[in-house]
Amino acid sequence: MSWQDQLKGDPITWLLQPDNPGVRYLALRDLLDKPADDPEFISACSEAHQNGAIAGVLDNIHLEGYWAKPGPGYTAKYRSTAWTIILLAQLGARLDQDERIDRGCRYLMEHSFSPGGQFSVYGTPSSTIDCLQGNLLWALLEIGYADPRLEAAFDWMARTVTGEGLASRNDKDAERRYYAYKCGPLFACGPNYGQPCAWGGVKVMLAFGKLPESQRSPLIKQAIQEGLDFFLGIDPATAAWPTRLGDKPSRNWWKFGFPVFYITDLLQLVEGLVVLGYGKDPLLANTLELIRDKQDENGRWLLEYDYTGKTWGNYGDKKQPNKWVTLRAMRALKRAASG
Repeated sequence: MSWQDQLKGDPITWLLQPDNPGVRYLALRDLLDKPADDPEFISACSEAHQNGAIAGVLDNIHLEGYWAKPGPGYTAKYRSTAWTIILLAQLGARLDQDERIDRGCRYLMEHSFSPGGQFSVYGTPSSTIDCLQGNLLWALLEIGYADPRLEAAFDWMARTVTGEGLASRNDKDAERRYYAYKCGPLFACGPNYGQPCAWGGVKVMLAFGKLPESQRSPLIKQAIQEGLDFFLGIDPATAAWPTRLGDKPSRNWWKFGFPVFYITDLLQLVEGLVVLGYGKDPLLANTLELIRDKQDENGRWLLEYDYTGKTWGNYGDKKQPNKWVTLRAMRALKRAASG
């Protein structure tokens, strides 16, 4: 069954309407596969950057290259620099469209990145955490930002998954070790009481999937496989990965939203795994069915989790059909159908 046959209506026509330039641009690129030199795509891309949500975000950048407040850019959620770079990537911002995007990325690298490869909350290696590391690596690649330091960031992230070459967090004299937040292998997270954090793990897998296969070292490939074993070791539709107190999974797994920051939904898990080539894996079948079942009679998905009033811009009313969420779902189904 083709991915279009999985839709209950014709949401593509809706997504291509001019009222939301950002969604129109991304629908042309990701759903209709318009090439970069297509006149309609070029016009839509320009419109999205000049008059869409991207433009509104860029209008809030400070001259130095930060948003909201100077520094590493994690605090002042969700308007500071790190969150804004993640938001821009999800909006489809491209480095070659506006110099302010490059300025923001360069500011982030100078204030949030450590030489050991860590992106962090306070600009120090000890405050690194999977969700931030994965989110920012995915976002920078999605935006088109190139920096040789990102190689060290991917190497660090792979080591945190496999444990290769990292000492215990208690070995303060070790050259490379785990820390309080990033406390052990396989997505182990201090805030999750030292257990693997699936939210953070999804971000890590997204970033690995964005890295071209030709740039994936044997260590990165090993980390990807260990991540796949973790996420597909259960039925992902149950979201029954470790929780802080051993209680039920967060209900937010089943609330599809836009944008997506550190709180994670099952749709984003699928987004990460289908890019790695697991769209037709039988273990994802129930999760894909769950995604399909969430569409309404017109083939549209609702906004169930949002950041209205907390980040730059407004992306729709809660519990209403939403173009951004529909775009996310359709991209995931399309990619899953291709294997």
